[in-house]
Amino acid sequence: MGILFFCLQVFAKDVHPYHVGSVEISYNSKSKTFEITGRFFLDDLENALSKKYGKSFHFNDAKYKSLLNETLKSYCAEYLKLKTNNKFLKVDYLGYEEDNESVNIFLESESVDHPKKVETAVSFLYNLFDDQINIVHIIVNGERKSEKLTYPDRYLYKQF
Repeated sequence: MGILFFCLQVFAKDVHPYHVGSVEISYNSKSKTFEITGRFFLDDLENALSKKYGKSFHFNDAKYKSLLNETLKSYCAEYLKLKTNNKFLKVDYLGYEEDNESVNIFLESESVDHPKKVETAVSFLYNLFDDQINIVHIIVNGERKSEKLTYPDRYLYKQF
């Protein structure tokens, strides 16, 4: 019994039982852009990229950095869309940083004046998990509106 419990503990530590990420879409009134940060489990993101592009990716290995930047740019363009005041916004990939067991992805939209209606489509990791949950926070002029999107739901609409 003791050995079985130890094996289960080791297994549970290596594989998290839930698939969740977060995306914060925050309007910066000075730059008039949306600053977007996505945060995901490192192993989940590696596996999603590997499944999508048929290659191995490793965040904790410097030799993969340029490949990861190139791949994340394409991945983000496909799995995140942003629209405000009935106009799709161009969203640029800025980069990523590793934070122990997670990865933060940084994006920024083109400039836009006075967003009143914000629509987004967020489907990060949906290509890997059919139980993925993405918590999405949209912040405009200090007003924060949050919602949980559970696969296959990807669309969020907020009025400010």
